[in-house]
Amino acid sequence: MADPSDDAPAAAKKPFSLPRSFTYHHHPGRPSIAKPPSTRFAADGPDKRPKVVLYSTSLRGVRRTFDDCRSVRAILRGLRVAVDERDVSLDAAFRRDLQAALKGRPFALPQAFVGARWIGGAEEIRQMHEAGELAKMLEGVARQDPAFVCHGCGGVRFVPCPTCSGSRKVFIEEERRLRRCVECNENGLVRCPDCCY
Repeated sequence: MADPSDDAPAAAKKPFSLPRSFTYHHHPGRPSIAKPPSTRFAADGPDKRPKVVLYSTSLRGVRRTFDDCRSVRAILRGLRVAVDERDVSLDAAFRRDLQAALKGRPFALPQAFVGARWIGGAEEIRQMHEAGELAKMLEGVARQDPAFVCHGCGGVRFVPCPTCSGSRKVFIEEERRLRRCVECNENGLVRCPDCCY
């Protein structure tokens, strides 16, 4: 018995396509992690405009903080600005940098900066965004496709240390003993060489 769909004309059949969730993060022209940083922007050179620096956390221990970080990230992504996200839960040096930038004032995550200029925390960014002031303030910053996800780190902005493979220990032949790796942070991670420039 013949299938009734075989009788339908070929033009009436929908072409096969992958759902958007499978194709959303696919960027075939993006460089791999093995390419040196100087070749990342072969067409037009690196963008010299300032980027937004967002100090946030990926830990879900305090739900409000996690939700605030997620909402600010979504606002900035919607404005199509390049964001250098610094997750203080993955590197303690980022927390120290943030404390120094705020000159010891108490703070709650997230906190956003353009260069050295403080933009604000979650509430300030929401208010500026709703009033239309945030888009004007960020007119001169570098832009980025909101769908971009780095192939080197998957958007986490960290990769295991290539020197110690994330163990934080390196064997020194001359001393015949293990030493603490000086290339990585306290979690055995280094910044992704593809997307953190």
